[in-house]
Amino acid sequence: MATLTYEEALQLLREHIKDFEASAKMEEIGVVYYVGDSVARAYGLDGVMANELVEFDSGVMGLAFNLEEDNVGIIILGSESGIREGSIVRRTGRILDAPVGEGLIGRVIDPLGNPLDGKGPIKYEYRSPVEKIAPGVVKRKSVHEPLQTGIKAIDAMIPIGRGQRELIIGDRSTGKTTVCIDTILNQKDTDVYCIYVAIGQKRSTTARIIELLEKNGAMEYTCVVVASATDPASLQYLAPFVGCTIGEYFRDTGRHALVIYDDLSKHAEAYRQLSLLMRRPPGREAYPGDVFYLHSRLLERAAKLNDELGAGSLTALPIIETKAGDVAAYIPTNVISITDGQIYLEPDLFNKGVRPAINVGLSVSRVGGAAQIKAMKQVAGTLRLDLAQFRELEAFVQFASELDKATQQTINRGLRLVELLKQEPYSPISVEKQIVAIYAGTNGYLDDIPVESVRKFEKELYAYLDREVPDVLKDIKEKKALDDDLKRRIETALKDFKSKFIP
Repeated sequence: MATLTYEEALQLLREHIKDFEASAKMEEIGVVYYVGDSVARAYGLDGVMANELVEFDSGVMGLAFNLEEDNVGIIILGSESGIREGSIVRRTGRILDAPVGEGLIGRVIDPLGNPLDGKGPIKYEYRSPVEKIAPGVVKRKSVHEPLQTGIKAIDAMIPIGRGQRELIIGDRSTGKTTVCIDTILNQKDTDVYCIYVAIGQKRSTTARIIELLEKNGAMEYTCVVVASATDPASLQYLAPFVGCTIGEYFRDTGRHALVIYDDLSKHAEAYRQLSLLMRRPPGREAYPGDVFYLHSRLLERAAKLNDELGAGSLTALPIIETKAGDVAAYIPTNVISITDGQIYLEPDLFNKGVRPAINVGLSVSRVGGAAQIKAMKQVAGTLRLDLAQFRELEAFVQFASELDKATQQTINRGLRLVELLKQEPYSPISVEKQIVAIYAGTNGYLDDIPVESVRKFEKELYAYLDREVPDVLKDIKEKKALDDDLKRRIETALKDFKSKFIP
């Protein structure tokens, strides 16, 4: 056995320690001293940031929610079993983020980006922080392109534009979600990506909505974020911010997105629960003082960007549920003041069979005609006025025989317009067909049709337009305005159809 000389041994040692680097790994850890109700308190995390992800030794993640002098209040993002007094919690140095990219389209995820649809791992471009500052005034452009909902009453009288925030408000079971689902279905064959955020809903309800979207082929351009009623308040609080972050990816890459928050009443309640558990001072109705800021920082992120930034847009349709029609309650008034208008769905109208049950008097779009194509402005201009006059005179319907001729005429037309604006759920109508139908209503073509036959007239009119005069629909779609020639052709088509129509 050959022995090494002193020099050879020294050379071998030098070779071995050449690549050795002495570096100590610093890890900031804390110790949990309280846990319960999906929140924990820990001391020792002196450098932790607000909204930073932390990891418990059980593998569950948490969110640094309250930064106090001697402790950190942590929201537990998952099960609290396995976390107890004395458990170790580590900083990750990562602010809470969500996966974004085209790979999320067609998927159902939870607010932490985990798939819920059993279709394998999520493919995403990168992870983006869920809390972002909204684009400033200079980065924005005023809303000027329509976002068609396919619902006649909305597209004609309460138009929604790309980049707008339009509140859908009403009591429970008045058709708020239906309006939003119709809007998603109507984006088929357009360039709008949709994100539906279910906050605090029953799982069966969410499953039914996903099934409906799949059946209509809408999941091809839709992502669903689910924080159901059985999920902890922490996930319900995060869900809308995650949905907004996914939508912002499309907005910031020059495309168009629509995000639906269903609903923000439950979101505010989840935030109230977390805030009270964290011992933040309660304010009105026990909501924390910053509940207005919670929704304003979320909804302000919906915007139409200017041309230099790619002209993308993010449109938001938040839903608020009122109790017994109380629009003046705390959360409804907060969100009404943040949004660019509201669509109020009234239980009385719903029970009378007027669906969608939109109260035209209380509903408003603060963007107005800027979000309509010229052709719709031309035909719908008198519609709102005709309906408003009818609503004033509606109480006198039973005395119709004793009224003067002009009042009778207003009531007759109003009854037919109300009937015309009714619409089956999940059956959006293209804007060019809407224009012809409303033109017929406002120009007296329905005045001598029995009220009960108006829906039949409308249905058969659409079939007639598709079959006999598709070029009229094509020209409305392309020109986006009614010139004299187009008006004449619409009138000819209406007269021809009416002569063949059997009530």
